[in-house]
Amino acid sequence: MSVQTDTLPAGFEDLVPLLAHWARQTENLRSDIRWKASAEDFKALYEAVLPRLPDILGALEACPLEGMSAAEENLFNLAAAFAEAAPHHELYGGSADVPFSFAAHRFRPGHGDLPSSARILR
Repeated sequence: MSVQTDTLPAGFEDLVPLLAHWARQTENLRSDIRWKASAEDFKALYEAVLPRLPDILGALEACPLEGMSAAEENLFNLAAAFAEAAPHHELYGGSADVPFSFAAHRFRPGHGDLPSSARILR
């Protein structure tokens, strides 16, 4: 499915500005964005999404993984980006690197080019 980067389900319009930067269909694409993110990028994502997380998860819980609309898939990908980026804000001082660890960009999961929703269905 080709995902539009400017649409979310009703009630989540305030998060639309985050889509162009963060919402990517695959883990590898989200990782590429995360490794280039600044502390300000992580903070902006975190502060916008964390208070909305119960609503986001509630909305996604009602969606079937197969046949999500473009808006629902964008919300799903934004939630995945948040889950992957939150530790960089909470634990790593806004650094895109993980302190005292191997260079994360060297790790490319074999399934990382599949859409996240497809990986869950497997």
